[in-house]
Amino acid sequence: MFAKILIANRGEIACRVIRTARRMGVRTVAVYSDADAGALHVEMADETVHIGPSPVGESYLRGDKIVAAALATGAEAIHPGYGFLSENPDFVDQVTAVGLVFIGPSAASIRAMGLKDAAKRLMEKAGVPVVPGYHGEAQEIVLLASKAREIGYPVLIKARAGGGGKGMRRVEHPDDFSEALSGARREAKAAFGDDRVLVEKYVDKPRHIEVQVFGDIFGNVVHLYERDCSAQRRHQKVIEEAPAPGMTPALRKAMTEAAVKAAKAIDYSGAGTIEFIVDASQGLKADRFWFMEMNTRLQVEHPVTEMVTGTDLVEWQLRVASGEKLPKTQSEIALSGHAFEARIYAEDAAKGFLPATGTLHHLKFPDTAPEGASMRIETGVRTGDAISPFYDPMIAKLVVHGKNRQAALEALGISLSQTEIAGSTVNTAFLAALAADADFSAGDVDTGLIGRHQQALTAVPPPSSEIVAAAALAASGAGAQAPTRDPWSSLAGYAHFHAMARRTRLRYGEDDILALVSMRPDGRFQVALDAPYDSALDLRAAPRLARWPGHVTVFSGAVGHSFAVPDPLARADEIAAGADSLRAPMPGLVKLVRAAKGETVIKGQPLLILEAMKMEHTISATHDGTIAEIATEGAQVTDGTVLVRFAEEAHG
Repeated sequence: MFAKILIANRGEIACRVIRTARRMGVRTVAVYSDADAGALHVEMADETVHIGPSPVGESYLRGDKIVAAALATGAEAIHPGYGFLSENPDFVDQVTAVGLVFIGPSAASIRAMGLKDAAKRLMEKAGVPVVPGYHGEAQEIVLLASKAREIGYPVLIKARAGGGGKGMRRVEHPDDFSEALSGARREAKAAFGDDRVLVEKYVDKPRHIEVQVFGDIFGNVVHLYERDCSAQRRHQKVIEEAPAPGMTPALRKAMTEAAVKAAKAIDYSGAGTIEFIVDASQGLKADRFWFMEMNTRLQVEHPVTEMVTGTDLVEWQLRVASGEKLPKTQSEIALSGHAFEARIYAEDAAKGFLPATGTLHHLKFPDTAPEGASMRIETGVRTGDAISPFYDPMIAKLVVHGKNRQAALEALGISLSQTEIAGSTVNTAFLAALAADADFSAGDVDTGLIGRHQQALTAVPPPSSEIVAAAALAASGAGAQAPTRDPWSSLAGYAHFHAMARRTRLRYGEDDILALVSMRPDGRFQVALDAPYDSALDLRAAPRLARWPGHVTVFSGAVGHSFAVPDPLARADEIAAGADSLRAPMPGLVKLVRAAKGETVIKGQPLLILEAMKMEHTISATHDGTIAEIATEGAQVTDGTVLVRFAEEAHG
């Protein structure tokens, strides 16, 4: 076994690897960028090495710096985590060329599966079923459009390199093919440096079911059953589970055998995932699944497999990479119970899942698992940490395990309702709504479920009068301590003939709220609110809430209602964007400008494309008008930057 390893990653996965390595007695080296100087993974590691500025291209994607850090610290091996360099065969060559061990598959295996088109041709030869489509080298638009017509619409354009839904477009009609192809190519080029695509038949009711495989250098390959990752938004996974709901013995046997066959075809060693698309339009059948791609690394959702098989896949990675045989044979790997993983992101689900930034002023996860269940939190952040625009905005993975799917699903809902995060917009309410969705609860899930139910799943319920009153009480300072526990608080606001009222203002979204807070003789607080809220409420027990600079967040289940608390001594800022300008909803790069200064545009017309976190977001006109100014293509902008300004006479 290794004495010391370097982790070429950050955040949650770096912390995950450190925990297992520490348990095994293996010392760890963390690398970090400027933005991560105070990060949790840096604090946890035995040694640390600074590798550059915050942008990934100058730090976490610099293989030369990472290899140099491993050599300088005496590390024997490099664990890539997931993302970044984890599936870069050139990096594997860099690592092995200097005598270090790459904790993962060989460069040859990664290359074999790195390009979707070549991988599918290889799988066809190995007897693994693949999705009908065009997987050839030629990329002329006329040829691709012709192949799309042959396959039959709808079709799916997919980047041949990478994954995560980047560079992917569904096309319903031939007239839309050219525009979709251009968008897919731009996004693929930005994310993977390769704008080549393949075209496949779009499956009407697709399930995304993947099989965890593991191989060693002795030619042994096993599977650890399947995971269902069908709950997706923007082709990115949201909630994963194991085993797949509705899985039949016949389909499981066919899929796991195909997955093992695929891994053996490329002499695979280490952790890997074979991803299949399954046509669930007529139920799960053994002849209705096809190979999509192989992820030649540890998956984000690997904890659900660990929970149902009682394994530590990171430990397996270290053992296999150090030259040991697989810890278990196939007959020794059994399924037990059911597990879910929910990805908690800093994002605004109600605004199309826009990534968010901010400081996590309050971060609290459940202290214990619900009765009869087990739970684990995988995170790389703490209270006070910032969500950076440079990296993926995932805050944590909440993983639960129960004796069956229903028990695990109930545990997931309870755990989400007990999670409290303030300081950034997060998706906990959306996750809880998805977990409670009737179709999802019944296991009737496919990759289009979230899209079909998106409006209901992302709707933000308005705060009740009780929630507003609690926020006003907290903002006023009158309820800073529970009156039943602090006898001195009963003197607060004392007056001879009536209760003294404190005037408090709140802002919720676009609404200004005025509240009058007073203490009653019996120790209760009375909060008087303007319409449309109840005129007066009596409060004694403080709800779950968090105070943070200039704000109060009140938690109701998985929903966090955040109220701004204006400083009464500060001068009001009268400058507002108004309808005469469009501002960047997040930090990003102006990827494409589709309008010009002086041009007359109509409401809804796309004006420019903003790229943030490797995804494209279209900024469209909010009304008819004439453009007075527009951002420059290639400009890097921050949250709130004016992208488009309209001429004053444009509307009225």
